[in-house]
Amino acid sequence: MSPPLLKIGAVLSTMAMISNWMSQTLPSLVGLNTTRITTSDTLTQISPKEGWQVYSSAQDPDGRCICTVVAPEQNLCSRDAKSRQLRQLLEKVQNMSQSIEVLNLRTQRDFQYVLKMETQMKGLKAKFRQIEDDRKTLMTKHFQELKEKMDELLPLIPVLEQYKTDAKLITQFKEEIKNLSTVLTGIQEEIGAYDYEELHQRVLSLETRLRDCMKKLTCGKLMKITGPITVKISGTRFGAWMTDPLASEKNNRVWYMDSYTNNKIVREYKSIADFVSGAESRTYNLPFKWAGTNHVVYNGSLYFNKYQSNIIIKYSFDTGRVLAQRSLEYAGFHNVYPYTWGGFSDIDLMADEIGLWAVYATNQNAGNIVISQLNQDTLEVLKSWSTGYPKRSAGESFMICGTLYVTNSHLTGAKVYYSYSTKSSTYEYTDIPFHNQYFHISMLDYNARDRALYAWNNGHQVLFNVTLFHVIKTEDDT
Repeated sequence: MSPPLLKIGAVLSTMAMISNWMSQTLPSLVGLNTTRITTSDTLTQISPKEGWQVYSSAQDPDGRCICTVVAPEQNLCSRDAKSRQLRQLLEKVQNMSQSIEVLNLRTQRDFQYVLKMETQMKGLKAKFRQIEDDRKTLMTKHFQELKEKMDELLPLIPVLEQYKTDAKLITQFKEEIKNLSTVLTGIQEEIGAYDYEELHQRVLSLETRLRDCMKKLTCGKLMKITGPITVKISGTRFGAWMTDPLASEKNNRVWYMDSYTNNKIVREYKSIADFVSGAESRTYNLPFKWAGTNHVVYNGSLYFNKYQSNIIIKYSFDTGRVLAQRSLEYAGFHNVYPYTWGGFSDIDLMADEIGLWAVYATNQNAGNIVISQLNQDTLEVLKSWSTGYPKRSAGESFMICGTLYVTNSHLTGAKVYYSYSTKSSTYEYTDIPFHNQYFHISMLDYNARDRALYAWNNGHQVLFNVTLFHVIKTEDDT
């Protein structure tokens, strides 16, 4: 009886493996898995024809930087990926179908043997009953031997019943695999089949081009401002808070400067969390009072406007010393050319992806805004641009990628109304609204590392998220 039992055991083991494979693989084959690829509604409106386009946003709800690349038209990357997946699935299905076919042939052969054995056992059982009825005519010894042989065969009866059920199940699996293979083949024909090696090379080429594009991705144009996110409520109506855009990812120190005049105290916090909880790590007592709220921390140093002067101070947090100071020639100060809210905001210091900047107004430019790029070490003016926008009509301003963006008010209804590109020396009027939640903004500065706007909004320290649009030309573009 050993050989039949071994065959039955092998078949049952194979059936277990098939059942396990079907339960794990079939849901993904027919699309029952829960993974989904989502696309942005905004991106569907972009139709790149000549070159790469990058639509990026500062942060998602989890605080991660977002950068979405839209490739030129006629790119079949998504279709390629689907075709590759279908090809792999079809190969798996075909391999499994062949295995099931071999198993089915062996099962049918053994099944005939089982049916024959079942008939013999039933006949033996009937004969045994007949003999038992007339056992008095037989010798006791022969009767006992026959009964022992029958007892050995009895455990096979439930096994044989299960074997017949499993044979039917294999037939069902075979039919289901055949149907599934037909469906997948049809889907592949609809999408279009591509040679795997060709697809692989195209994907590698795409990745290489994408890396090259990302290396060029340094600046963009402001498209939208969202928020704000209220970080903390503290201080007076006017003040400034900031982080260093050139600091490492592990360095998240925050600096806090309350009020716009008559103060020399700068408070430092090791992180945003410490800032929110009020866990101050260090206090700096500056050698001079500052004017306004338009200071900036850049590469470990604080740059601010010295009170009642047009002098810019560079102060090192590490050494606690003034590293440089320089007068900003012809710049108005002490509420001669402030923003609309006043507060000695004549000289606005800021930083972006390109470097350090000063925004102010002069009599020579009729009180209109002047933009100067500064040497971060010596504070020397490297180059200046004269705009036609009156400084006293501006609510606030900030630099992104060498372009100055000016708001039309510091009160409710404020929006980015004007921009000036230092790259092309041209301006344009814009209409980019943002939510002035607490009705009075006295500080608004862009941080290139965080891709966000830091603002002081009526005693509230808030963050605005920005969305930038990039256009990157490929090597083939003229």
